[in-house]
Amino acid sequence: MSGLAAIGEDLPTFVTHLECSLTAERYPADTLQTLSKAGRPLLVRYDLDGIRRALPRRALAGRPQSLWRYRELLPVRRAQNVVSLGEVMTPLIPLPRIAARLATGGEILVKDEGRLPTGSFKARGLAVAVSMARELGVDTMAMPTNGNAGAAMAAYCSRSGIKAYVFCPDDTPAVNVREIAMQGAEVFLVDGLIDDCGKLVGEGERVAGWFNCSTLREPYRIEGKKTMGIELAEQLGWELPDVIFYPTGGGTGIIGMWKAFAELAAIGWIGPKRPRMVVVQATGCAPIVRAWQEGAEHAPRWENARTVAAGIRVPQAIGDFLILRAVRESGGFATAVSDDAIAEAWSEVAAEEGVLLCPEGAATYAAYKQALADGRIRREDRAVLFNCASGLKYPMPDAGTPLQLGNAVDWRGLVKDRRPTARR
Repeated sequence: MSGLAAIGEDLPTFVTHLECSLTAERYPADTLQTLSKAGRPLLVRYDLDGIRRALPRRALAGRPQSLWRYRELLPVRRAQNVVSLGEVMTPLIPLPRIAARLATGGEILVKDEGRLPTGSFKARGLAVAVSMARELGVDTMAMPTNGNAGAAMAAYCSRSGIKAYVFCPDDTPAVNVREIAMQGAEVFLVDGLIDDCGKLVGEGERVAGWFNCSTLREPYRIEGKKTMGIELAEQLGWELPDVIFYPTGGGTGIIGMWKAFAELAAIGWIGPKRPRMVVVQATGCAPIVRAWQEGAEHAPRWENARTVAAGIRVPQAIGDFLILRAVRESGGFATAVSDDAIAEAWSEVAAEEGVLLCPEGAATYAAYKQALADGRIRREDRAVLFNCASGLKYPMPDAGTPLQLGNAVDWRGLVKDRRPTARR
């Protein structure tokens, strides 16, 4: 048993309407929607006063440890429409050895989203998006992806009986492409970037009639991703951290978390403290960073985008103004790190702490070190780094010393300089 059914109750949700993120124009909540008339993302709005009265914080104690424990703050109205693959609460993993070296008096925590179904945080958004698609009668879905979102959509669509079509850049990691196909989706490789794939999905939407589940082109992936913020608050005893480093491509997660914090404050679950939200991008694809530095509200397309961190190789984000709004309202910043810095950070955390990040997660650690060095954060800060996927899904450097049986082994030479350093 999973999803809402696992809670044992089918309580009404508190959704009131959808709202254009730019104009605040209202739209009905129980009708299939894409973008607003202004061409901007729609946001789900709730009766927050009703939630405050109906849901004391202590009510969570008896609920399963999954994102569906926050059902009153989610849009699915009927339990039978929940599509679940076991969306567990993901751990907060401290990096004590690194913190002892870098963050005197502070704390570095990794929110390891790689523990979710399909091995990435995309499971949160797609669990809710596919559940709502099922509730609203969708039978075919399509999306562009750099890998993990397509894998999540394929899995949840397969689970729900919805047909899935996925379009990937042709240099998408092979494990993602094979994962998408194994989970029942039709997968296409495009000689371009993710926004080129998005254009094809849009063309197919008009001809084939599928539902376009591209980032922020439907209202519900945000709602799934916002559970990262609710869950983080609960895990920290409803006291938010000082700073959050978030690997940012389309930005659904940073938008969702900022929305979650506002909703939690409105229902009385957290106080006024907010973390500084830090957008992390790669120097080879940093449209949000450039817009933040220029004081702009929108981020024009980044030409010739490239980075080893495929998940943040998004040349242009439709929710750019929402990402930038969250950063500025929080007093945060946007920063870019090089591929060399990402590779170094990836190895450093794995070797020193035993935590295998994905490249996008490694980018957040590289950004943390960079921000510490230039004084944008303090050593005493409690910092949360989002690791968005399992490091096992990505190609790793070649390794291993060959030994040939039958030959004498130079044991002294073999172990020289290979002993682990003593713990401090």
